[in-house]
Amino acid sequence: MYNIEHLQNNQVKLINTNNNSYATIALNNGASILELFINNVAVIENLSPLKYTNTYASSILFPFANRIKDGSYTFNSKTYQLNTNQKEENNALHGLIYNKTFKVVNEKVANNEVSIKLEYNEINESEGFPFTYKIQLIYTLTKNTLKINVQVKNTHSKPFPFTIGWHPYFTSKNLPQSILKFNSTKKLILDKRMITTGIEDFKIDDCLEIKNNKFDDCFILNTNNIKFITPEYDLEMKASSNKTFLQIYTPERKNTIAIEPTTGVSDSFNNKIGLQVLEAGKTYNIRWDINLNFKI
Repeated sequence: MYNIEHLQNNQVKLINTNNNSYATIALNNGASILELFINNVAVIENLSPLKYTNTYASSILFPFANRIKDGSYTFNSKTYQLNTNQKEENNALHGLIYNKTFKVVNEKVANNEVSIKLEYNEINESEGFPFTYKIQLIYTLTKNTLKINVQVKNTHSKPFPFTIGWHPYFTSKNLPQSILKFNSTKKLILDKRMITTGIEDFKIDDCLEIKNNKFDDCFILNTNNIKFITPEYDLEMKASSNKTFLQIYTPERKNTIAIEPTTGVSDSFNNKIGLQVLEAGKTYNIRWDINLNFKI
């Protein structure tokens, strides 16, 4: 049986009681996923005591993923200054909607799935991004999958630059014994402030073993498929975008790893890697699906 619960603190919960699965969404934190359990197995956990303002856990990253150096960029011969919310490195970090409040605009409960449509409508032109837009998210929970559909509409009279991404942290029962599989031959070169300075060749022999390594790396994918193999479950993530970048990050929390699909890289507003332009009145759509198979 599928159901939707509205909880305190402006949270909603998509539920599948048939296999003890649920996804909890925090509407006040950019409609980010607070928890995801499938078959009673933790896939995404609340990262407490780590703070959301430091992790941006499972947030949608828009209008830019990752960082903008010094918060400054030039678009159509005009220079703009974003708020540098990453003070220690003086960068603008992870976009502008991670802390916005989304509203519920539609709910759907069916025999084999449950979904909810959420919306944020930006009507104010900020100094660093003087454009307006509307963003809609559709989260759909099925038996072993979570699907995220994102639609962005430019409601301004002028075009604007953008990249977009998703910032989920996944839980493994034993992260050092887990592996990542993806197809890539290129990796970004990042400076001490995690700003892209170039691209280098990268060779992966079928899989990337996590072991006890610490990651904060970005790869250019040749395909849009990413696999996360853990002792408890195998996860496959698919992106609908034509070109996908993969950011991997291990926080100071045991058995946790961020596996982030994005359409651009750090400082994309300046280096133009993955940068797109959304014309006035036009919409952009992207979808991320995660599917899980469990070990017997």
